[in-house]
Amino acid sequence: MRASPSIIRFISILSALLIPTFAEKKSYVVYLGSHSRDPEIEVSAVEYERVRNSHFTLLGSFLGSEEKAQESIFYSYTRHINGFAAVLDEAEVDQISKHPDVISVFLNRPKKLHTTRSWEFMGLEHDGQIQPSWTEARFGEDAIIANLDTGVWPESKSFSDEGFGPIPPRWKGTCQNGQDPTFKCNRKLIGARFFNKGYFAAVGGTVSSSIFDSPRDTEGHGSHTLSTAGGNFVPGASLFGLGNGTAKGGSPKARVVAYKVCGPMTFEGSCYDADILAGFDMAISDGVDVISVSLGGRPQPYEEDSIAIGSFHAVKHGIVVVCSAGNAGPDLATVSNVAPWLITVGASTMDRKLATFLNLGNNISLVGTSYSDKRLPNNTFFPIVTAASVKATNASDSNATFCMAGCLDPIKAKGKIVVCLRGENGIVEKGINAASAGAVGMVLANDVSDGNEISSDAHVLPAVQIRYTDGAAVFAYINSTVNPTAYISPPSTLLGIKPAPVMAPFSSRGPNTVTPEIFKPDITAPGVDVIAAYSEAQGPTGESFDKRRTPYFVESGTSMSCPHVSGIAGLLKTLHPDWSPAAIRSAIMTSARTRDNAVERITDDGHIKATPFAYGAGHVHPSQAMDPGLIYDLTNQDYLTFLCSLGYNETNILLFTDETFTCPKPISLVNLNYPSIAVPKLKGSITVTRTVKNVGSSPATYTARVVNPPGLSVDVQPKTLAFATIGDQKSFNVTITATKAGANRDYMFGMLTWSDGKHYVRSQIAVKASD
Repeated sequence: MRASPSIIRFISILSALLIPTFAEKKSYVVYLGSHSRDPEIEVSAVEYERVRNSHFTLLGSFLGSEEKAQESIFYSYTRHINGFAAVLDEAEVDQISKHPDVISVFLNRPKKLHTTRSWEFMGLEHDGQIQPSWTEARFGEDAIIANLDTGVWPESKSFSDEGFGPIPPRWKGTCQNGQDPTFKCNRKLIGARFFNKGYFAAVGGTVSSSIFDSPRDTEGHGSHTLSTAGGNFVPGASLFGLGNGTAKGGSPKARVVAYKVCGPMTFEGSCYDADILAGFDMAISDGVDVISVSLGGRPQPYEEDSIAIGSFHAVKHGIVVVCSAGNAGPDLATVSNVAPWLITVGASTMDRKLATFLNLGNNISLVGTSYSDKRLPNNTFFPIVTAASVKATNASDSNATFCMAGCLDPIKAKGKIVVCLRGENGIVEKGINAASAGAVGMVLANDVSDGNEISSDAHVLPAVQIRYTDGAAVFAYINSTVNPTAYISPPSTLLGIKPAPVMAPFSSRGPNTVTPEIFKPDITAPGVDVIAAYSEAQGPTGESFDKRRTPYFVESGTSMSCPHVSGIAGLLKTLHPDWSPAAIRSAIMTSARTRDNAVERITDDGHIKATPFAYGAGHVHPSQAMDPGLIYDLTNQDYLTFLCSLGYNETNILLFTDETFTCPKPISLVNLNYPSIAVPKLKGSITVTRTVKNVGSSPATYTARVVNPPGLSVDVQPKTLAFATIGDQKSFNVTITATKAGANRDYMFGMLTWSDGKHYVRSQIAVKASD
């Protein structure tokens, strides 16, 4: 028998009345203003603890006890901001907000992060909104960007062809999948090839699997760089939740091509000249617009350098070639890929930091970096020990200090945070060894030679890498404390970091050791903690036991900064299809910025002012590069004249071109129409000639402004240039004179700027006087 509707309604109402209700709790911020302190007096840990206790007392007066307040509060702001964050219900919020000491109580709302944030940092986005210049360049629509690297992971969403139309008819390439039938191209990833004969010729052996005989990326490097240059908009991209947002390349509407020219990565290198040249050759034939090359070696004479040769031929066919400057910094004269027809890119930070905090038992908190997905129990402190103090019986102090394999005693290390010294073995390997010995966490401390350079890694246990000075503080704490303890926080994403950019310590520096008259590097771009697509063929550590897989990954290096500029080159190709590779490089260089987001000169990692040998023309500014005003253009004939000036004869030059060419006389290296000026051996004075082409407004008049290098004077004639139409060209002379005999034995730097009031066309000047 069915119950009547009235009975059912009665039972429902009665059930609702009998079910207990609980107030919904959410997280809120309670803002109390600032702290009443003398800014000249250093604040002690005791003061921070006093403030924290005052927060417990205040909240406890509403919750019934300080114990409940401690359970509710998950942040206490004790430094400059006064307040706390806590889990509360609406009734509690209503009561607290009426307290006379409380300024406001507001919901802890989520904020949108943008990955890679680098494009917002460079001005193509603002607060998540796409800027008009990016739209004007049509997101690099149908530019074809090639990547010479470790291949590509074709299944990545960064290379999906959803929303893409037919492949541009000028594309002549193919999708060569070799022994991997699962490898597929599409209307976004329009082609892929692999080249490995040079690899096997050098290392021996033959192709034995699809790892080699396929363009599939099993290393991750190629997928990362290609997606940075031309990857799609992909919402929800992150690494273990870090940097969550929308991944995208500089030219997200471009078509992309992968040329796998590298074997499995090794310390010595695995990208051989023969394969690199084959990749260049095929890319030119296939009809690409931009070639991105995140690899290199020691600088060689141009005729012995596969990248110099291959890129020369590419540029001859109107293809822009962008290369990484190398990771041999911060020493001077380490920059690679220095040919004048290339764009050479250094690496710097952006205003985002992936931070991990090391909290010591003495209330000192140190900030480092890591992106381990492993977590310690929340705010639980563990014993912290030096690796040497838990060494295995037969291990030396030195090997234990570096956390070498088998050198830690599992009985002594179990349940502890172990401090390992950087060096001797791999960074991730140290964590593996510590975890194998039973450690719950690892602190990786820089040695004095490593200084402030720290990098994020996907450790297999909770870990943090810290700077040398912070490491010294940790060792001092351990050695002076009976029962030292520490807590390693989960990684977090910090935005709005200042100053930024800061030059990465690893970024290779000038001067150019092959032709010092050519200023290198040309530009700097984001290359630290860049999030982009990755290979799912391996885990983030690259170790066989690592079963974790992540479609997006964080990498650092000039390999990461290079494709940022490649993506910008794609935008310029779309916006200005008639511009030469030299014109595109000029636009990128002369529109660059030399000040950071604190409006100070760009610095090195040690907060010392960097020089143009670190950042080149400055930090890339893509919106300004789209409308540079003037450009310094170069033709193939100019590059042949450049080779003549190096002493190459017609036979040598045939190595670079199939054209018959007679070297003009007289010629001078310093007169190559480059957007910067470098004089490595100034004796008395020198006059340098440059020519600029108007690509901005018309008519237009530009006026020269000079910042003299110390101890030198720079005179520009004429001081004004008048252009009647777009495409007009004007030449000018720059005379550099040493004003003090015997001075300036080191390089000195200045700047020449042409401006019409709207455009600012900047050229770096580097001069070294000699006897």
